[in-house]
Amino acid sequence: MKRLLLWLPLAGFSFLFGIAALGLIKPADRIVRSHLVGKPLPEFRLPPLAAGKPGLTTADFRQGKPRLLNIFASWCIPCAAEAPQLLRLKAMGIPVDAVAIRDTAPALAAFLRRNGDPYDRIGDDRQSAVQLAIGSSGVPETFVIDGQGRIVLQHVGDIRAEDVDAIAAAVRGAR
Repeated sequence: MKRLLLWLPLAGFSFLFGIAALGLIKPADRIVRSHLVGKPLPEFRLPPLAAGKPGLTTADFRQGKPRLLNIFASWCIPCAAEAPQLLRLKAMGIPVDAVAIRDTAPALAAFLRRNGDPYDRIGDDRQSAVQLAIGSSGVPETFVIDGQGRIVLQHVGDIRAEDVDAIAAAVRGAR
């Protein structure tokens, strides 16, 4: 019995070490996914933020044609990194709308001049109310919305070159 008690601390340490190693090998998924995938967009009406572009409403997504909804901000570095991919999607004939989070018109105009402008509409979400209502946890984040205004796909983080074909396919597959 005394021998068993001598090995108990080593067994306890080994157990804790195993749990820590497992946590390092397979880290937790810390991405917050929207529970609205497969459900309609919540009702919203955002005023325009960019000169010459309309604002954004839920009704804009119920016109029978699938679209992308990009959640972004001019102060977001990954948003600038994904801009070429959004321009590529637009060049493929995919309409892209946006919700600008906690932004200003001058900062947004400078962002669009620097990085290009793939957006048909840009809504001003100064309080992040729409962002939170659709289940977005940060910027950038992109949603595929079908022609009836239902969320089909959520892409968390910046869109990279290797993501473009899958996102384009999701838009084309949405009705």
